[in-house]
Amino acid sequence: MTRITIYRNQNREVERFSCTGHAGYAASGNDIVCASISVLVINTINSIETFTSTAFICEAEEETGDIDFRFTEDISPDASLLIESMILGLKEIQNDYGKKFLTLDFKEV
Repeated sequence: MTRITIYRNQNREVERFSCTGHAGYAASGNDIVCASISVLVINTINSIETFTSTAFICEAEEETGDIDFRFTEDISPDASLLIESMILGLKEIQNDYGKKFLTLDFKEV
């Protein structure tokens, strides 16, 4: 199962998110749930880097699939929109395939 934790501040802005684990929907290389999650998360990170000037730190472990993403400054409206779009897509994956393969946790920091 993939577990994604979204950390929001008191203003409901996402400050950080972390991803851990593989979905386990199918064998490696054929897991459409894991691939979908990966595309959403990686594209969001790449889009924030390419289309915004918001600074962040991203640590990734390819072997385990773990990703830890943190903004290091105030979040621009564009970066916030990209993150919220990622969350929308992840919620849809969770709704379609269930919490057995993707769990989303939301925490206030």
